[in-house]
Amino acid sequence: MIVLILGVFATGWWIIYNPWGRLELSLPGADGYEGSRAGEEELVAIGAYFEEISTAGHTDGENWPRFRGENFDNIYWNSSPLIDNFSQGGTEVLWSVDLGEGHAGPAIYDGLVYLLDYDEEVRADMLRCFSLETGEEIWRRWYNVHIRRNHGMSRTVPAVNEDFILTIGPRGHVMCVDRLSGDFLWGIDLEREWNAEIPLWYTGQCPLLDGDVAVIAPGGDALMIGVDAASGQILWETPNTHGWEMSHSSVIPFTYDGVKMYVYSAIGGAVGVAAEGPDAGEILWELPEWNHRVIAASPVCMPDGRIFLTAGYGAGSMLLQLHSSNGTIDAEVLQTFRPGEGLSSEQQTPVYSNGHLFGVLPKDARALRNQLVCVDPDDITSFVWTSGSTARFGLGPYILADGKFYLLDDDGTLYIIDENIQEYRQLDSRRLIEDGHDAWAPLAISDGLMLLRDDQKMICIDIKK
Repeated sequence: MIVLILGVFATGWWIIYNPWGRLELSLPGADGYEGSRAGEEELVAIGAYFEEISTAGHTDGENWPRFRGENFDNIYWNSSPLIDNFSQGGTEVLWSVDLGEGHAGPAIYDGLVYLLDYDEEVRADMLRCFSLETGEEIWRRWYNVHIRRNHGMSRTVPAVNEDFILTIGPRGHVMCVDRLSGDFLWGIDLEREWNAEIPLWYTGQCPLLDGDVAVIAPGGDALMIGVDAASGQILWETPNTHGWEMSHSSVIPFTYDGVKMYVYSAIGGAVGVAAEGPDAGEILWELPEWNHRVIAASPVCMPDGRIFLTAGYGAGSMLLQLHSSNGTIDAEVLQTFRPGEGLSSEQQTPVYSNGHLFGVLPKDARALRNQLVCVDPDDITSFVWTSGSTARFGLGPYILADGKFYLLDDDGTLYIIDENIQEYRQLDSRRLIEDGHDAWAPLAISDGLMLLRDDQKMICIDIKK
């Protein structure tokens, strides 16, 4: 009888109880945030403010002028010997600088370091110029834009050449300034002017300076645009006939069979766009079969016309082959596979060297999760070697220099790994960033000095042997 009474009581309570009765509607602004909100536009005065901090001059030196370096391969080509282990150097921090929370990486040109930071106190995207030798800040150029923290704010690496610096902020604000003086030249708001859809976790696309042409992939009203770097005039635009959206991936220049193109992995498909001549901006080939919602890694273009595409969150990878015939270029899918069945990557772009591809597998690669692997592009589903279950890494960056991979783990530990296509050989490791956290930004090297950062600090070390 007691059980029956309890059952009747419980049933009645279930019928009359309103589980939503204590919930309150969450309205915009209830958290005290006064920035931009969904559905509202914020007019941003790109490049509005400037401050000269020091008169320190620049010096001649090696350049790491953009995302993945001068040749877009993430390889430091100087032949100077670099450390094989930390007994030879690299443990002393030459200088460090506190940064706003984020993952933006530095570019280096003639002894000057350029980084697009986010200053939470000022609420501004801030292009900062430092001395590579001392870490002294020389000038900063900024504009106010409200950004909510979402795994940090800053994301991208500036593109730099002799005359210009080009940046893209987290919410798609493109800024071009004079390299030495920091004078503002022009800006573009990709959301307002091109109806770009800024991807989840903000803009991860690193801008491209190809000579005097700034190349940007906004999605929205145009899949890709070419802009005169001196004036900001639109030189060409690629129609976005399929409505593809901006991804976190970056545009990579590639020349195949004498035809220069820009290769881009968009949300909706992969594409090759003519880079020069009267056909600049025209689509040479497109591949809608490559369609995933979260794409961070950039295309890896190999000399024989093969292109490796990869993405995280279960997407896996695709290997395609370009073919040229009678003045047209087509793309053929060679292989597709899931994570763990071959090389794939969630965030960092793999490195192609010595006829092989190297990369860290994502966390959804099952038993091989987070391992560094080497594969032969002739069969990407067959691993030449893996780092093993005791050598797993996070989402951090890696760079190839002097026959060695320098790989930064999430917590600021730097690993030195031999570039060996026969077996995995770890040479040494050392934690360089105390209390390091989310050290995901791309590395940069110039004149044997390496710049690395976690989500709140950038340091400089000397890795010359």
